Amino acid sequence: MAKHKIYLMSVAKVYPSYIAKAERKGRTKSEVDEIFRWLTGYTQEELETQLENGTDFETFFAEAPAPNPARSLIKGVICGIRVEEIEEPTMREIRYLDKLIDELAKGKAMEKILRK
Repeated sequence: MAKHKIYLMSVAKVYPSYIAKAERKGRTKSEVDEIFRWLTGYTQEELETQLENGTDFETFFAEAPAPNPARSLIKGVICGIRVEEIEEPTMREIRYLDKLIDELAKGKAMEKILRK
């Protein structure tokens, strides 16, 4: 079975869209980066290296140094699908990220977004 095309897409290609979405709603790049770091365990330097290297989504999540165990608390609908019901692990990670960026753009407090 062929992989979904998002798996092979560079995170760096989508990253500016995440930032633009956040900034349109008065949020910041640093908040987007904080979400990335919280979800994956990458340091800021490691995140920037992954972006510079053009790492694809599949590799980005597979190599994440410390996926946050609290990410399982992320619930809700993204693209018409409940994230907690997505069985394929890589797709679920991608949708977790999408959901957190959506919450940021909707004005949710960072403490709630980061499930504190």
